[in-house]
Amino acid sequence: MSPTDNIPEARRRAISCVLAAALTYALAAACVKTLDGAIPLAQVVLFRSVFAMPVMLVLLMREGGLGMLRTGNPMGHFWRAIWGLVGMVTVYYGYTRLPLANVTALGFTMPLFLTLLSVPLLGEKVGIRRLSAVLVGFGGVLLMLRPWETLGEDWVASAIVLLGAVGWAMAMISIRRMGESGEPGVTIVSWFAIYCTAMSLVVAIPGWVWPTPTQWLLLAGVGAVSGVAQLFMTAAYRSGDTTVVAPFEYSGIIWTTAMGLIFWGEVPDARDAVGMAVLVACGLYIWHRETRLGLKR
Repeated sequence: MSPTDNIPEARRRAISCVLAAALTYALAAACVKTLDGAIPLAQVVLFRSVFAMPVMLVLLMREGGLGMLRTGNPMGHFWRAIWGLVGMVTVYYGYTRLPLANVTALGFTMPLFLTLLSVPLLGEKVGIRRLSAVLVGFGGVLLMLRPWETLGEDWVASAIVLLGAVGWAMAMISIRRMGESGEPGVTIVSWFAIYCTAMSLVVAIPGWVWPTPTQWLLLAGVGAVSGVAQLFMTAAYRSGDTTVVAPFEYSGIIWTTAMGLIFWGEVPDARDAVGMAVLVACGLYIWHRETRLGLKR
């Protein structure tokens, strides 16, 4: 008997969906990197939102229709969108300046920042074990950045990506607060898409650059693939326990490393690889501790 025969079908499906989501997010990252900064970031974010909208509408209609857009917390959605945009713009900037795998790994600092920010903003208590994991994780960041060796453009780009990780952590805190108040997940996702479209359009108009046919295809790819990834991720968490599904999100480092190697010849050096491994290990440990504490509450 195969070892996987003991895994329920729903769990296998959930794991397959989260692996597919990580792969499709990596494909979207590759599209952004291929654009190579030729299109202003505000336009990239705009088209990401516009071309993802049909997929979001599918999700919205499946969950209850346009009535799901009703909300009693418009400011909560506004701040979630602001922080999400900070995260999106900075990571897209990173894709044009750094190896794909490095940007993905630096993005995995989000759980570290979330752990630290949850103390003053959510009133949570962080024990010595999780605090130690955070400190070790930032040690992995230092291995990747090596600021004692260089303060050049790569270091600055990495710092900007880290700022984006703070933005994503703040977005997660906003989502957690709205979730605790009873706001449905599809409502949060839909309003994020609406706010992103409106805000990025306002910023994009003054410096508008008309894309070439190839760039239109890449922009459509960023949006459509991101939307599909959202559907995969939603399906994963609908059909599988978070405790099973969440660790497989880290497969993104495998996909982006492979794409960076194949398409751009990006080979992580030994210290980058160690730094990535440390970040992933610390993120998984914090996830594990959160899960255990959640089960005890």
